[in-house]
Amino acid sequence: MSVSRLSLMFFAGALASGCSSLINQGEESPLNTQEVAVAAGDEGLKKAVETGENGDVTRNEPLDEAIAPELKDAARDAREKLDNPVQKTTEIEVEAVEQDLWARLRSGFVLDHDIDNERVRDQLNWYARHPGYIDRVVERGSRYLHYIVNETEKRGLPAEYALLPIVESAFDPFAYSHGRAAGLWQFIPSTGKYFGLTQSWWHDERRDVIAATDAALTYLDRLANRFDGDHTLALAAYNSGGGTVSSAMRRNRNSNKPTDFWSLQLPRETRHYVPKLIALAKIFDNPEAYGIELPSLKDEPYFEIVETGSQLDLAQAAELAGVDVDEIYLLNPSYNRWATSPDGPHRLLVPVQNAEKFRTALAQIPADQRVSWRNYKVKSGDSLNSISRKFSTTPSVLQQVNNLDGDLIRIGQRLMIPSASKGSDAYALSASQRLERKQERKRDGNKVRYTVRKGDTFWDIAREHRVSVREVAAWNGMAPGDPLIPGKELVIWSKTNQPTMVATNSTRGKAMVRKVGYRVRKGDSLARIASRFSVNVRDIASWNDLNTARYLQPGQSLVLYVDIRNSP
Repeated sequence: MSVSRLSLMFFAGALASGCSSLINQGEESPLNTQEVAVAAGDEGLKKAVETGENGDVTRNEPLDEAIAPELKDAARDAREKLDNPVQKTTEIEVEAVEQDLWARLRSGFVLDHDIDNERVRDQLNWYARHPGYIDRVVERGSRYLHYIVNETEKRGLPAEYALLPIVESAFDPFAYSHGRAAGLWQFIPSTGKYFGLTQSWWHDERRDVIAATDAALTYLDRLANRFDGDHTLALAAYNSGGGTVSSAMRRNRNSNKPTDFWSLQLPRETRHYVPKLIALAKIFDNPEAYGIELPSLKDEPYFEIVETGSQLDLAQAAELAGVDVDEIYLLNPSYNRWATSPDGPHRLLVPVQNAEKFRTALAQIPADQRVSWRNYKVKSGDSLNSISRKFSTTPSVLQQVNNLDGDLIRIGQRLMIPSASKGSDAYALSASQRLERKQERKRDGNKVRYTVRKGDTFWDIAREHRVSVREVAAWNGMAPGDPLIPGKELVIWSKTNQPTMVATNSTRGKAMVRKVGYRVRKGDSLARIASRFSVNVRDIASWNDLNTARYLQPGQSLVLYVDIRNSP
């Protein structure tokens, strides 16, 4: 195949790849996209299935590796708090039916739970065989469910939507999928940006309980309106994009076939997405019928929203509220660091019983004493980059807090640097601590610490160490589509015999790697395509989120990263 033909394929693939920057309600709106989002919650479920057990296979297998408790007691305590909320009903308490959150949830169910479909039955059977999974997600979700149920009711939406975070994230607020989706509702960066969910060094609103819930329900409501009130089509579009669903409906309409969800040919992920939610709704509607006992949940708020008015150290906030700092992180998972964002939102979610104490104590502390500051004198050889690395911040933060117009600093200049009031171990659920624990997990291979250089790609690094792109990303708390920033340190469990030796940039420069679009032909298989383009089957599956056990479909679009010197 010629270079020009590859270029044409790349151009065609780019046109078909869907939206990447969402600005308005036009062609690039998420309502029109054709991008399928793989839910992080499904990864844990798949791992549980692979064990072959029918019991509580997830009890000792946290669904989010980012808060796995391998190395530190603080992390173990944090996970226990996530899975065992403080507010639990004792056996002595006997709640009236109308005070139970489950009864309130059931009263708002709208979807057809009587649908007789094999896909729903398969999901039902799995959940019924794994009651421990239901227990785990309910325990996690008990912090957030009351608020989400309230919000669905305010908008007149089906109460089943309140269960969607189980499918998306298993109610893990720190869940991050290989498709770059984050938070309870699993927003990818572009869709999050479209709905106003800001992402910065300080915080990621895709993980914000309030903002992300508002964005998700707004998105679902718009999709329902687009599909004339059909909530199954709205849910399918939430997963795979409105454009995907509309195209499938158009194909069926042109073939004189029904256009309901169950009749459409949709991506595999989407075909099972709606049945999962309906199966969960059936179980929560009548748990006894499936041998499941739901933990009792009071129909009352778990948290209150407290306005702080300024940036606040999270360890200090925990002391003022009289709660553990991990509880603050679990209710405010959008904060990446040791403090709230200086740009806001200036609010914290605090357990109801601690809210008034927190307000009173906070009022006694001036705004300039709510964050610790370090006074630093610029030395010879210093730059904003070197200083920011030294103090675990970013050049933009230093520019912002010191009112700097550019990168220039002078010897002897004094800089104010925001710093944590306690040691890093006190912030066990901060982004840096979660990443450190992930990178320190023992895996197969030789451990290599690799510093990203200009021009590096996941594909280059993975190939050098004979591992997959998805593995490199997962080991470092990233997704294959995340940008690689020069200077960033990666941990790689290399399969090479000499793991400390890596290719130089000049060696890499000889490789003519290009991203190309490929449309599957009749008779194609992953092995045949991999052989044709001299790539790895595992990498093709990773680049395109494919299940290698499934057959490719003629006409299916794939993205490949190939060295054009080795391609046909």
